[in-house]
Order: sequence, then C-alpha cells, then structure tokens
Amino acid sequence: MTYISKEEKKIPINDPTGKWSDLTLLPEWQEKYYDVYTVRKHGKWVMLKALKKEYADDPKYREMLEREFDTRYNLAHPNIVMVNDLEDVPGVGLSIITDDVYGYSLRRLIDEKRLTPRIVHRLETQLLDAMEYIQENHIVHRPISPETIIFTEYNENLKLIDVGYAQAEQLSTKDTRDDIRSYGKVVGEVLKHLPTSMPRLRKISERCQSDSSPYHTITDLQLAMERDKSKPLYIFLSIFIIIMGALLVYLSLKY
Repeated sequence: MTYISKEEKKIPINDPTGKWSDLTLLPEWQEKYYDVYTVRKHGKWVMLKALKKEYADDPKYREMLEREFDTRYNLAHPNIVMVNDLEDVPGVGLSIITDDVYGYSLRRLIDEKRLTPRIVHRLETQLLDAMEYIQENHIVHRPISPETIIFTEYNENLKLIDVGYAQAEQLSTKDTRDDIRSYGKVVGEVLKHLPTSMPRLRKISERCQSDSSPYHTITDLQLAMERDKSKPLYIFLSIFIIIMGALLVYLSLKY
C-alpha cells in the first residue's frame, strides 16, 4: 500500500461479500470535498477518492465526482496514477478507484530529509513530461504540490496522484501559467532542503514563479532545462576546438 503519514487512520468496513477490506484514510491527501483512502479490493491494494460524508448525497457533488472520473479515465501516462473504475464502496460511497502506488509522497520525503539526486532528476524530467501530457489534453486541475507527487519505493519513479477535474476545449493562458508557477514552487521547496546548491535549477525555479519574464509553455521550460544542462558540454567542446585549432596552426607553422 502507499506509505503516506503517521496520521493515516484504519476504518472498520462492513462488507459481507469480503470484496473490500483494510480501509485506511489518508489525511495527507484530503481535499475540500474529497477523502482519499487505501483499501484491499479482492485482496489487492487500490486507492479510493470519495466525497466527504457531508457532500456524498448531494447530486451536484456526485456529478462533479463522475465528471472527474470521465476525465481521468481517458488519461494514460506512465507518470500519472491510472484510474480503473467508479463504484460504490461499503461505508465510503461512490468512489473513483485508482491503482495504488508503493511509495512515498514528496512532502514526506522533504519532511524526513530523504531527498536524493534521482528524485531531483525525476522532477526535471518525469514531472515535466506528465505536465506536458496534461496540458496537451487540456486538463483543468488543482495545483501540483509535494502532496500530489509520489515516488515509488524501489526505483523512485514519479507518479502524480491527482491530476484532473475537467477537460476543457482549450486551456487559458492563466491555466498554463499556473501550472508553470506550481512547478517552480515545488522545485523551489525541494532546493531549500538539499545539502548542495544547484544554481542552474534555482534560476529556472525562480523564473517559473516570475511575473515579469516567465516561461509561457511547458515546452519552453523543457527547452530551458535542456539548454542549461548542455552548457557545460558546449563550453568543454568550445575549449577543445580552440585548443585543437591552435595546435594545428602551431604545427602547420612549425613544419
């Protein structure tokens, strides 16, 4: 099951069929209208996203949950947690059923000082890939944060746990900018907790959050990331070419 926080709470579940068991509330991912759980379905761990009790019987909020299911069910990306079904769960109600992720949230890794170079690299690559996919599919969603990012236990692959409320015909400039700003905030918080300075990534994080000269698209951000990574190689190659050129001139004059 997903390892999430010391505050997770086991909840008794009354299911005579034996289909559901080991229901556990995950407070770290609570939202205004939803609760998130892990549970065994036929013995296999899955995750549930369900309306809080005070909203569960309201047709407006049930429609909102169903609309989110319709949006997320059609998404397929290796760095986004897959949605499997929508069904009533005893003691919980109508729930979006997703794959479980064996791992830890970025929030927990930050709090427990367990960040690694691989995690930083995943933020530079896999998180941007997932965000690009979300924007290409015009998904309107709440801000990406350390709470909604999971790293798998063994290979530290990144998974977004919650990505979509609705699919729009076209994302607005504000939607795109909000995504980029969220990315900058996530990376900025990670950088504050690293034992080493990373000026290249810090500069990118600050520009993501800038109002005066921000990146306009995820593609712009990805290109900037690649350019900055390539600078040391370009410098090395330039110096090498200059040295070789000087050597050839010297040899031609000598002989």
